[in-house]
Amino acid sequence: MDNAARTPPDLSPQAEAGPLATPPLGPSVAAALLAGVVVCLWLPALPAWPWLALAFVVGFATWLRPPRAGTRIAGALLCGVALAGLHAAVALALQLPATLEGHDFAVSGRIVELPRHEPRRTRFLFRVDGDASQPAALRARLLQLSWYDDRDAAALHIAGPRLQLQPGSHWRLPLRLRAPRGLRNPGTIDSEKRALADRITATGYVRDPDAARQLQRGRGLDAWRGRMSARIARAVPSPSSRFVRALALGDTRALDDADWESLRAIGLTHLIAISGFHVGLVAGFFALLATAGWWWLPSLGRRLPRAHAAALAALAGAMGYAAIAGFALPTVRTLLMIGVVVAARLLRRAQRAVDALALAAIAVLAVDPLSVLAPGFWLSFAGVAWLLWCLPQAAGRTWRARLREFLGAQAVATVGLLPLTVVLFGQASLAGPLANLAAIPWWSLVVVPLALCGTALEALHAGAGSWAWRLSASAFDLSWPWFERLAHSPLALWWLPQPAWFALPLALAGGFWLLLPRGLPGKPLALLLWLPLLWPQRGLPEEGGVEVVVVDVGQGLSVLVRTARHALLYDTGPAQPEGFDAGEQVVVPALHALGVRQLDAVVVSHGDNDHAGGFRAVARVFPPRLSLTPAGAPPLPQGHACIAGTHWRWDGVEFRFLHPVRDFPYLDNESSCVLRVEGAHGAVLLAGDIGEVIERDLLRRDRAGVRTQVVLVAHHGSHGSSDRDFVAATGARWALVSAGYGNRFHHPAPDAVARWRNAGAQVRATLDSGAQRVRLDPTGITFGGERATHPHLWDAAARRDGPARKGPETSG
Repeated sequence: MDNAARTPPDLSPQAEAGPLATPPLGPSVAAALLAGVVVCLWLPALPAWPWLALAFVVGFATWLRPPRAGTRIAGALLCGVALAGLHAAVALALQLPATLEGHDFAVSGRIVELPRHEPRRTRFLFRVDGDASQPAALRARLLQLSWYDDRDAAALHIAGPRLQLQPGSHWRLPLRLRAPRGLRNPGTIDSEKRALADRITATGYVRDPDAARQLQRGRGLDAWRGRMSARIARAVPSPSSRFVRALALGDTRALDDADWESLRAIGLTHLIAISGFHVGLVAGFFALLATAGWWWLPSLGRRLPRAHAAALAALAGAMGYAAIAGFALPTVRTLLMIGVVVAARLLRRAQRAVDALALAAIAVLAVDPLSVLAPGFWLSFAGVAWLLWCLPQAAGRTWRARLREFLGAQAVATVGLLPLTVVLFGQASLAGPLANLAAIPWWSLVVVPLALCGTALEALHAGAGSWAWRLSASAFDLSWPWFERLAHSPLALWWLPQPAWFALPLALAGGFWLLLPRGLPGKPLALLLWLPLLWPQRGLPEEGGVEVVVVDVGQGLSVLVRTARHALLYDTGPAQPEGFDAGEQVVVPALHALGVRQLDAVVVSHGDNDHAGGFRAVARVFPPRLSLTPAGAPPLPQGHACIAGTHWRWDGVEFRFLHPVRDFPYLDNESSCVLRVEGAHGAVLLAGDIGEVIERDLLRRDRAGVRTQVVLVAHHGSHGSSDRDFVAATGARWALVSAGYGNRFHHPAPDAVARWRNAGAQVRATLDSGAQRVRLDPTGITFGGERATHPHLWDAAARRDGPARKGPETSG
């Protein structure tokens, strides 16, 4: 028999007949499937589900046809569109119907994952039971809930939180719910997108805590993770125990805002919680253990080859560690990749690394196409893809060759992932490569193994893992102070404005060009392709022009006013004691995304929390050169009183206060700073929370001053504002309202909205439009709402006019 007859056939995905054949599960098919998913989720609305079902049938049949040029790619593309559309349609259909929003429910279910305990509330995920006794709209659904503690801060400090909800425990709870709804602003987290990706049916809170009943104590994997986290906290007295819990169990609840700010500043967030790299590390360790066992007992090889045993042990270790992490998405992706490699090894099939990556991507997209809505999907797959393309050769045997490959991997990751990091997070860390050079080997090879060793020993016997956890914390303490100093250095964080849509593909092309082999001419020109991403146009008004951005802060107010070279912030949004600070979580990211570099002035119209609560967070990041607030209001740093008649001029734009007059007593809402901004192409009036009495007084004192084109409606459009004569005197074409969805005050009031509309103004409210952007320039007055300017298919539920809306429809 000749050699050709003895050679086994090639069963790899590349082995297809014909030069134009496309492997059914190869990289090109994976890329087409991903492209189809992205195209579908980019649509502003979904096609009807029958069309999606038909597209899936046609696409899948085309995918499975005998290979011909382009047919499989087209089929995979169509399958991606259909899969994403069907999953999104089901997820949206599972959300709470508009007719049930604001209603009370009594449900029983189980707490899943680990509850987050905050000073005055506990946030947790709740899986409703699937039996017939539960409301049909909530049966077996996932809810995002809050349990509030109404005691004051002193009582909380003395007694601690009243409630420690156990993960995995079974409860019966009285709830008030509504469909997932979030704020929409440039640069901020889209909570509606996150709810869609997580299949959350509704959000809400425990309506009557005294009526809640625990039916069963915590059990299952989540309960075990909670108990193990508590043991680490008791065994490790060092503050670094919070990081040991994150690395050993994926429990990041103890990390505060300062920790996350430092980690983001030096690009280490991917390492601090359980990541795909850690799963691979555990899989390799289990493979080595199996190899050592088979070497020690050679007779085991008669039952199972050593290579197969190592592969199965690696898969078992990866699966166990992914379970400890609660099957978080990064661990599941790595688990799928390891599973593909193990299957290829067991079937004795040749498998390239790029094919394993493609199969893992296909598996993830087939199971959950909505995972592309999470940043981690892009960072993990893109990082591995860049490394496979740029570092295809195995490491050399000398330490110099291995060091060169390690440094090369860091350079590839930095250049290749920088565009995605900027687009996904609006920031880049110049210190990130340096921090990762130290953190990856030290944390992943010393800190994490010790933390995992402690967890494994503790699972075998209580108290056995304490020494390993303490060693892990000590090893972490050796590096963290240096990382903290680096995080506060000038190299740490570079905030970038929100780029245009074409900036990302251009930057990726530039990165591809830079990473091409040496000797290719014109590489410095690739840097030009990065300019739209790293130096985007900020769209500032020209001389004499004005731009007004009403930030969507919920039930509160924050308005950015920009001229050609100056920026003023009017109010800073609310800050709640239970943790939500609009200044930190909404206003500051929005200012970064809009390209604001310095606040020349901050006006806090009056001292109410919904207008002044976020000042401290904003001032920490954007220290204002000048602060203004009414006399008698809580003082501000570098603060001055806003007094009627005070005026100044920036870039051809006149700023003038109309109220309060000198010696006016501080009366909260009625003392609000009323600011008129007049440019060459029109005027804007910011009225704070004044009521009808002050509006009439303004007409008496300065009727010409209230004449304007754009008005920020006073007091969120309440019933006691927007006096009829005042509305008529403004002559406004646009009336803007800042109000929260489903707010308990029912703002804006229907009669106030009607008065503005009857006077000829177009009324827009942030609860419908999201952030509002108005420009007064030579072309006239242009208005844009964030939801209309950047529509998404998951906005469909947010635009419903349900009972929780409690007000008129104001989006035209």
